[in-house]
Amino acid sequence: MGPDVNLLVAVIIAIAAAAASGAALFFVGVNHRKKIAEAAIGSAEQEAEKIVTEAKAQAERRKKEAVLEGKDEILKLKNESDRELNERRKEVQRQERRILQKEENLDKKMENLEHKENQVDQKNKKAEATLAEAERIKNSQLEILEKLSGFTSEQAKAYLLETLENDRAHEKAVKIMEFEQQTKEDSDKIAREIISLAIQRCAADHVSEAVISVVPLPNDEMKGRIIGREGRNIRAIETLTGVDLIIDDTPEAITLSSFEPVRREVARLALEKLISDGRIHPTRIEETVEKARKEVEATIKSEGERAVISAGVNGINHELIKLLGRLRYRTSYGQNVLDHSLEVSYIAGMMASELGLDPTVARRAGLLHDIGKSLDHEIEGSHVDIGVDVAKKYKESEAVIHAIAAHHGDVEAKTVIACIVQAADAISAARPGARKEKLESYIKRLEKLEEITASFEGVERCYAVQAGREVRVLVKPEVIDDDKMTLLAREICQKIEDEMSYPGQIKVNMIRESRAVDYAK
Repeated sequence: MGPDVNLLVAVIIAIAAAAASGAALFFVGVNHRKKIAEAAIGSAEQEAEKIVTEAKAQAERRKKEAVLEGKDEILKLKNESDRELNERRKEVQRQERRILQKEENLDKKMENLEHKENQVDQKNKKAEATLAEAERIKNSQLEILEKLSGFTSEQAKAYLLETLENDRAHEKAVKIMEFEQQTKEDSDKIAREIISLAIQRCAADHVSEAVISVVPLPNDEMKGRIIGREGRNIRAIETLTGVDLIIDDTPEAITLSSFEPVRREVARLALEKLISDGRIHPTRIEETVEKARKEVEATIKSEGERAVISAGVNGINHELIKLLGRLRYRTSYGQNVLDHSLEVSYIAGMMASELGLDPTVARRAGLLHDIGKSLDHEIEGSHVDIGVDVAKKYKESEAVIHAIAAHHGDVEAKTVIACIVQAADAISAARPGARKEKLESYIKRLEKLEEITASFEGVERCYAVQAGREVRVLVKPEVIDDDKMTLLAREICQKIEDEMSYPGQIKVNMIRESRAVDYAK
C-alpha cells in the first residue's frame, strides 16, 4: 500500500479514537448527570416527606387545640347556663315567698275588713241616731234663729240665693273675661271684614270737615308731651272730653275727631291752653278742660244772644237763649242748625209780612222751631216733642208751640203761622247745597250709639269716638264693680247688635275710676 493509504488509515484511526474518546466522555457525563438528578430526586422526596410529616404534626396539634377550645367553650356555656338556671330558681323561690306573703297579708286584710265592716255598721247605727238628734236640734235652732234674726226660713233662703247669685255673677264675669282674652289672642287669625271697614272709612272722609278740628303745635316735640308717659296725658284728655286725639305724621299738628262739636270745641280750647301753658299732666288737664268747658258755655250764651238780636225777637227766656247758642255746634244733614233757624226766621218773617200777619211771631216761631235739636242727644224722643216740651216749660205762646209741633207734619197745622214755618223750613232745607244726607245719617248713628249705651244703669257718661268704631263708657264706681263691668260691656254689645246696623265692628271700652278727695285744714 502506498503512503496515502497509510495516511488515510491513520486519519481514520485517529477519528475513531477521537470518537471513542468522545463517546466515553459522553457516557461519563451522562452518568454523572444521572447521579446528580437521582441525588436531587432523593433529596426532594425526603423534603416532601418532611413537609408532609410536619403538616400532619401541625394538623394534629391544631386538631387538639380545637378540641380543647371546644371543650372550654362547652364548659363555659354549661357554667353560664347553670348559673342562669340557679338565678331563675332563686327568682322563682323569691316570687313564691312574695306570693305567700301577699296571700298572708290578704288574709289579714280580709280579717281587718270584716272587722271594720262590723265597726262601720255600728257607727252607721250611731250616726243615724246622731242624725236624728241633730235634725231635732236643727229644727229647734232654726226656730230660735228665726226668733232672734227676724228672718223666716223663706227670707233666709232668699238671702242665700242672692248671695249665690252674686257669686255666680262673679264666676260669669271671670268666664267672659277669659273668653274675651282668648278671642283677642286669636283675633289676628280671624279674617277682617275689609269691605265694611273700607266703607266706613269712606264715610269718615265725607264728613271729615264737619267732625274734625286741627290744633297747630309749636314743634313736634310737643306731641310726646301731649301723649305723656305711657300715654297717660292723651288718655286723660280723651276721657274727660270724649274726643279722639289723632297724632300721626302730620308735622306740627294734632287732629281732634268727634261727631259732637261742643265736645270737640272744648277739647280744642283745652289743648291750645295746655300747649300755651306748657304744664301738661292729668291734674292740669282736668283743670284746663273745666275752664275750656266754661268758656264754651259762655260762647254758647253769646251766640244765642246774637241769634235773638239778629232775628229781631225779644223776651225769650235766658235758658232758651243758651239752647239756641248750642245750636251753633249742631248740624242737621250737614247744615248748621243755628244758621238754618235764623234763615227760617227771616223767611217766615218776610212771608208773614207779605200776608199781612205779625212778622214778630213768625220770626219767633221760625227761630225756635228746631230748639229740640239742642237736647235730642240728652233726652229721649224726637226733636219736635222735645222742642214742644221746652217751649211749654219756658212759657212760649200757644202759636209758637203749635208751630214747633207742626213744622214736620207730626200734627195738623191749624194756624197760618204754623203753615208759614213749615214752608220756610222746607225752603231753607231744600235749597241746593243746604244739606247732606250722608253726614246726617252718620251723626244719627253715633247719637243712637250713645243713646243705647247711656240707657244702662250705672253709666255716668259715654262718648262715641273713632268714627263710631268705639264707644267709651265711664261707669259709676259705687254702682258697677269690676265683675259687673265685664257683664255690662257684654250687655251693651248685645243691645248694640240687636238695635243698630253698622259696618265693621264697634269696640265697647269700659272705664271705672275711683277717687278719694279730702281737704287738709
